[in-house]
Amino acid sequence: MINAVKQAHEFGLQISGQTLAGLLLVVNDVQGMGLQNAQGLVLSESFYWDLNDETRAWSKRYMDAFDGKVPNMIHASAYAGVMHYLKAIQATGTDDSATVVSKMKSTPMNDFINKDVIIRQDGRVLHNMILLQVKAPKDSKYKYDFYNVLGTAPGDKVFRPMAEGGCPLL
Repeated sequence: MINAVKQAHEFGLQISGQTLAGLLLVVNDVQGMGLQNAQGLVLSESFYWDLNDETRAWSKRYMDAFDGKVPNMIHASAYAGVMHYLKAIQATGTDDSATVVSKMKSTPMNDFINKDVIIRQDGRVLHNMILLQVKAPKDSKYKYDFYNVLGTAPGDKVFRPMAEGGCPLL
């Protein structure tokens, strides 16, 4: 995908009015492409390090721990998921998997990314997705200032309804 975006820039597709959409890209991919190549690209992530004060505070801790590297939705979601798991163990006083999973599903996730996000009975976390557009280099004001937020889609509208999932565990 990174090479395809670079080639699209080289062939002038952005100039011709085409908008590229990345189906599975993260901030580190945009960094690898460079703003010059990626400008105008539209993508979605469940986390953006510069979205608000809470995401910036968590990201600062992450960057301090990892030599200034910017976190993406995979890093943030893994952290949030593990914290939710550990809180469920603490609340139940056990690490019995059935008990912990039941507690995780019955407790909304509230952290630096998630606000009252539920885990459905099929295990799907109904987190929001953020629609983002990569900034032009002239619009980027500081390191990793890559995105304009175009909107947010709620998790219950983003993911397939549970009844249509066919999960054999239900």
